[in-house]
Amino acid sequence: MVLSRPLRALAVLSTFLFFYLVFQVFKPSQSAEPPKRSEGSLHANFDRDPNLDETGEPEGPLWRADDYAADNPNSPRINATILSLVRNNEVNGMIQAMQDLERTWNHKFNYPWTFFNDEPFNAEFKRRTQAETKAKCYYETIPEEHWAVPFWINHDLFEESANILEEQDVQYAHLVSYHQMCRWNSGMFYKHPALANTRYYWRVEPKVHFFCDVDYDVFRYMADHNKTYGFTVNIFDAPESLPTLWPETLKFMAEHPEYIREDGALSWLKDSEKRPEKNEKANGYSTCHFWSNFEIADMEFWRSKAYDDYFNHLDRAGGFFYERWGDAPVHSIALGLFEDASKIHWFRDIGYQHIPYFNCPNSPKCRGCVKGRFTDGEEWLHKEDCRPLWFKYVGMG
Repeated sequence: MVLSRPLRALAVLSTFLFFYLVFQVFKPSQSAEPPKRSEGSLHANFDRDPNLDETGEPEGPLWRADDYAADNPNSPRINATILSLVRNNEVNGMIQAMQDLERTWNHKFNYPWTFFNDEPFNAEFKRRTQAETKAKCYYETIPEEHWAVPFWINHDLFEESANILEEQDVQYAHLVSYHQMCRWNSGMFYKHPALANTRYYWRVEPKVHFFCDVDYDVFRYMADHNKTYGFTVNIFDAPESLPTLWPETLKFMAEHPEYIREDGALSWLKDSEKRPEKNEKANGYSTCHFWSNFEIADMEFWRSKAYDDYFNHLDRAGGFFYERWGDAPVHSIALGLFEDASKIHWFRDIGYQHIPYFNCPNSPKCRGCVKGRFTDGEEWLHKEDCRPLWFKYVGMG
């Protein structure tokens, strides 16, 4: 019997549907992965955030919280401090940050807190902060010569430059104290007499959050593993705030080639592929930097001749005031040029937030932090993550 044309077409279609259903039932299962964001919001080489993978402590010997009582003069604590630049009126935000860090780490190790202000701290600030910790608290006033606008900065030129920055939507352009803060954090804080005998510090700002229990002495980790700098967040900067920072850096590099290390992170600093528009506006600088509101570092690096010469070169160029050079890009460029990149450590196990960015590990020691979250802000902020470039050129060490 010959089938009519419609029946033949129906038979072919039925056969196709049968084999398709069989394939769907028996095809190999695929592991679940987080949905990929659009190309405009995530780096193409960063399909999966490493913070989604289970995170443990750093490798190697670690110092546990034995004999670290605050009143033990023979404790294993080394010459290190938790450091904050903060004003009296920021006491509430400072208390919140202290509570987080004391709960997750410092109540076990009792490292001192050292607070800095360009004005004397009042009694309320001292009383409330000391009440949050068993460790010693020190309250220091910044010397006038470390905070004042340098004599070579022209006030009229500062105002004109601030107008230009403001037109380009650069924040805090006219706020002199913000420029002073960036300069102090870049090249002055470690010169304060109160830190003369201190080597390591953990920088903490008001209103930041810490989410994960840390059960080892991070300062001992830095010393024992020969680490210079530790970060959590690594992002791109606004190139409008620093158009001449890289050209001035190139001048310094030409004058001091002896300071430039072959094992540094120059490629990370110069990358022009991921965000070419940033590199172009910053005149050759990728704008990648460690977000320095969190940094655990060895001050011997800042005290080195290479860094001191670099900071003095930048300071004389005037960009801390005529532009808005921040301590984050200044520190990051110096580290990328003058230090062995293997001595820079990503503290992936420390859960951290400074609005709008996070470092959120996948760890049972963390609470209140969504694993793998980079930001809870606008979707476009995912573009600002520079970790993929750091991992590409340096690694995850």
